[in-house]
Formats: sequence, C-alpha cells, structure tokens
Amino acid sequence: MEKAKVYFTKEITKDSLIKIYDALNQELKGKVAVKISTGEPGGHNFLNPSLIEGLVQKLNGTIVECNTAYEGKRNTTEAHWQAIKDHGFLDIAPCDIMDEEGEMELPVPNGKRIHKNYVGTHLTHYDSMLMLSHFKGHAMGGFGGALKNMSIGVASAHGKAYIHGSGEEEHIWDGDHDSFLESMADADASIIAHFGKENLAYINIANNLSVDCDCDSNPHDPEMADIGIFASLDPVAIDQACYDAVVNSNDEGKASLIERMDSRNATHILEQAVLEDLGMREYDLISID
Repeated sequence: MEKAKVYFTKEITKDSLIKIYDALNQELKGKVAVKISTGEPGGHNFLNPSLIEGLVQKLNGTIVECNTAYEGKRNTTEAHWQAIKDHGFLDIAPCDIMDEEGEMELPVPNGKRIHKNYVGTHLTHYDSMLMLSHFKGHAMGGFGGALKNMSIGVASAHGKAYIHGSGEEEHIWDGDHDSFLESMADADASIIAHFGKENLAYINIANNLSVDCDCDSNPHDPEMADIGIFASLDPVAIDQACYDAVVNSNDEGKASLIERMDSRNATHILEQAVLEDLGMREYDLISID
C-alpha cells in the first residue's frame, strides 16, 4: 500500500509556509476558509499573523473560527471579535466567526460515538478549507493538530461541548476520555464528508511547543525547541508525523510534551480516524529544504 506523503521544512518563515503549501500540489478552489486558532487572550503561543499572512493572502482566504465552549474571552461573539482584532488577524485578512449567526447539523458517516456534528452556519459559505494548525500539547487531547482543529475547532460552541461529552454536552468536562477522542474523529469524518477530501489540505506548524493549548489564557512556556512545518493531504499522517518528530527529537526538553501526549492517550484519535478511513498512520516524510 502506498504511504501518505508528509512534506517537511525546518524553516519556519512566511516564505517557507508558502513553499510547503505549493509542494502539496493541491489547488484549493472557490472560496477558501483558513481554519486557525485565534488564541485565548493572555496566551502568546498561537500562530503569528505575520507568519501566516502571505499564505492566507495567496489563497485569497478568509480566516475562520467558532466561539468557545468555556468561560473566557472568546465565548461570546463580541468578545471573540475583540480577540481577533487585538491579536492582529483582521490586519491580514477577512475573518469570520462561523457560528455568529447560529449552527447547523452535519451527519457523521459511520460514527462510533456521535452521529451528528454541530458547526456554524457560515461553513456553507466556503468551497474548500486549509486546516492551518499550531501543533502543541493539550490538557485534554494530549496534543492539538490537524484532527483537533478540524473537529473541536470547526464545531460551534455548542458542538464543542457535544464532542467533549460524546453526545452529552452536560458532560463536557467529565465524560469518558477515550470516547471524547473517538468523538473528535467522528466529527472529523463529518467535515471531510462535507467538503470532500479533494477540497481539504493540512499544515501543522510545530513551534512554541507548549504542553498547553492556545485555548489556555496562561499556557506553560515551551520547554523544547521549534521543529518545523509539516504539510499533507492526509490529516492522520500529518498528526502522526508531528507526534513522531517530538518523540524522536534530540531536544532534552521534550519529556514534558511526551508525558502530556502519552498520559492523555493522544494517539487514540489517530487509531479511530484510521478505522473511519480518514487517513493512514504510515507516511513518507519528504523534506523540501
């Protein structure tokens, strides 16, 4: 079986981000959504607008987000718009909070834990999507990469709680852990079915490698050095490659991030995503340096 292709560059610059996207040889057509995390105010590890602006503008893309399901400064549309402005994203591209005007259901084909996914109604405004993810640790998921950005990230505020609770939003913080990871894979399946694999691409930027998510207003400082940028048309392979890059790094500071990922059984989302035919864990890493 042919392996997935994951492209890689050690260089984390505006130009290298465009170069690695071009290496994918995948034209994102029509109106392009660029899904990022706009970062919880107080945090400082989220993707810098100056780093991503060249690629977003090349795609004539719209930066998209949804409101959060936890107390903070992005859990209302008004507060979230302020965060987007304060963090500089409005200076580089049009932005859209996709659940600003409500949510809609997407069916989950062959879901294990959930059979519908709630997303913002503005998702229908877009023909294709670039999942532009900051790879880092996460307090619940273990790591956040393409699969988390496509599931929790694209879900509406209510949808985020629904995924966390595996269909029971009242259990957002105390649901079964592996079921949560499986529910994220289920939600991923709904997004891939909605757009079609040919209208999706994935880039993970492995910098500012904190054990904490960009949704944390006071994240732990990174303990290991930046790794680089990964790109693929396979969301499973790209997250696997990032996990492997951390584990195989010679950086002495990697221990905390590995502990965070493994203690949360982070790779279980990859196992479930493979079962749902969302991608493969076997890949060829292709350097563009």
